[in-house]
Amino acid sequence: MTTTRRLRAGATALLLCAGTALAACGSGGDADADPTPTLRTPPTPDTPSSTPTGSGKYADAFSATREDSVYPEIGDPLVDALHYDLGLEWDPSRDVLTGTQVLTFRATADSPTIPLDFNEQLAISELTVDGTPAGHAVEGTRLTVEHPVEADHQYELALTYSGTPRTAPAPSERQDFAQGVGWSITPEHETWTLQEPYGAFTWYAVNDQPADKAFYDFTLTSPAPLQGVANGELRKSTKGGGRTTNTWHLAEPASSYLVTVAFGDYQRTDLESASGVPIQIWTDADEEPLPGGLGTTPDAVDWLEDLLGPYPFDSLGIVVVDGSSGMETQTMITLGNNDYSLSPAVVVHEVAHHWYGNTVSPADWSDVWMNEGMAMYLQGMWEAEQEGIHIGQKMDDWAMFEARLREDAGPPGAFDPKKFGNSNIYYGPALMWHELREDVGDEVFFDLVREWPASQENGNADRTEYLAWIEDTLDEELSDFFDAWLLGEQQPPRD
Repeated sequence: MTTTRRLRAGATALLLCAGTALAACGSGGDADADPTPTLRTPPTPDTPSSTPTGSGKYADAFSATREDSVYPEIGDPLVDALHYDLGLEWDPSRDVLTGTQVLTFRATADSPTIPLDFNEQLAISELTVDGTPAGHAVEGTRLTVEHPVEADHQYELALTYSGTPRTAPAPSERQDFAQGVGWSITPEHETWTLQEPYGAFTWYAVNDQPADKAFYDFTLTSPAPLQGVANGELRKSTKGGGRTTNTWHLAEPASSYLVTVAFGDYQRTDLESASGVPIQIWTDADEEPLPGGLGTTPDAVDWLEDLLGPYPFDSLGIVVVDGSSGMETQTMITLGNNDYSLSPAVVVHEVAHHWYGNTVSPADWSDVWMNEGMAMYLQGMWEAEQEGIHIGQKMDDWAMFEARLREDAGPPGAFDPKKFGNSNIYYGPALMWHELREDVGDEVFFDLVREWPASQENGNADRTEYLAWIEDTLDEELSDFFDAWLLGEQQPPRD
């Protein structure tokens, strides 16, 4: 996700240190050196990945589930979701969503009941577990299914439901969260979703915590000219009887906050990056097909691949909605219809999240800085290339207001839970990465930046795993450095 326009008003550009400019502009580099980072194979860290080894067609979706330390009331570690098959029909004349859902999941422990997150505004008409009807109750945001499960066994939970979804209050002060999180309905009766740090439960039954990744398939039906857009690849689109049905398949597992569904009157524009990544842009049928900076999306992919390595998914898309935020929803970025959200800088930021946040996602919301700090640093590098200022100057500019952000919302790694998404989780970690870059030099730093997401493909990690990996790769003890930047109440001294 990007910062809001208001919070980014003080941010100017950074100098790009990539491609042919990499060694020359970095403080630790040699101007005459080969500008391309040399990739190394890091040693195996002492702290192994917590992701369990699965088997079968959903093996990549096996997750080390956990209770979230920041928002423990959402999600439950008992459920390891493996696959969501969602059939959703939107009726704009009544603002009614009808859903049929099959959730394949692994139980992580023995339990007499199955806990999920759900919206009490949606009435369940039928619910079965492995084909057997099961009692259930919805209270607040918790769906409890009366069916016993055993540890490490897989189950299929199917339900049919209908109603008018409502957004849930967001634990944030940001203006672009004012409408709440989850399923939003526009005055024109189109829809879109925003669900960070949670909110997927407003429109389907879900384990709504980032450590639990799952595969997704969507069958989206609506009256023409509306059509449904979701994550992944558009496998099939059919029209008949005044209705449109679009079928989408997400080939890699995703955390629930990275899932998107939008129903609107869209036009589609197809683009392609230099490396061959197919790109779909979905925008209002009555407006420009590529508003703002959306035409630069292939360039953003190319620029980031030079720094981070191959784009980690099979496809990329952007859907423009009647909101004001930008969200890195996996393979189908969700952007609000305003100048800032549609700017080339935000496109770079959200595409960057596909390495930092999507292919490797935080296991706990206390580590959202892992996503936003690197995406912010990369966005700043791109902005700087456009404006031609030195990276050190830019870091000095950011440092001038970062201390106030830290004071207002807490340290990046221990933020105020009521102030989710404040700029403290963006700028402080970006400054931290720049300090590390200055200490180790460009070549080593960009090796780290490339290797981490590649080594954690389709996984989750927390700061213990991540920072141990960095220390083992560098063969250097850095706990004081990271603790100061991530947990310190005051901005650490800078070199």
